[in-house]
Amino acid sequence: MRLRGDPPVWSFGELRLRRYRARDHATVLALHREGLAQVGLRPGDGVYYDHDFFRMEDIYLRNDGEFLVGEVDGLIVAMGGLRRADLVPGGRARAFGGYAPGDPVLDAVEMVRLRVRPSAQRRGYGAAVVSALEERAAEYGYRVLRGDTTELQAPALALYRKFGWRETRREVIGGIVNIYIEKRLR
Repeated sequence: MRLRGDPPVWSFGELRLRRYRARDHATVLALHREGLAQVGLRPGDGVYYDHDFFRMEDIYLRNDGEFLVGEVDGLIVAMGGLRRADLVPGGRARAFGGYAPGDPVLDAVEMVRLRVRPSAQRRGYGAAVVSALEERAAEYGYRVLRGDTTELQAPALALYRKFGWRETRREVIGGIVNIYIEKRLR
């Protein structure tokens, strides 16, 4: 249930989703790394990167995007973001921190950084983040949602499929199969 407009706040049972704040940085970065470690990945492995965590406001909040954190009893247990698809190249170039400003026309947005603390998984928090971010993407006027995950992250892939995302291609990066997905919003 959407509680407020700007900055956005949602409530999904005991989970409260709100916009990222600078003071969330250390917790969000740790949650990202914890999520990667859960499937044997780490930033800098040729597949994943974390340079955007050091430019959250520029990349997400001031650039037609969004970054949400989910709290239960004041503790961050989930997160996810929307980033204009033209800001970071796809595939192999992504892992090296490329930044490529593109056409200012809002067409496609990436859903990224979807993470749920391992101890809080299987409670619907990932679905709540996906739902809220899809709503935000539609509010911004994006036509297409894009994302990627790996074969190692089967629960994430199943979640996206549940929301109607479809696989568009696969690419091996750093020995790991990266799966690209998308969903049309309109």
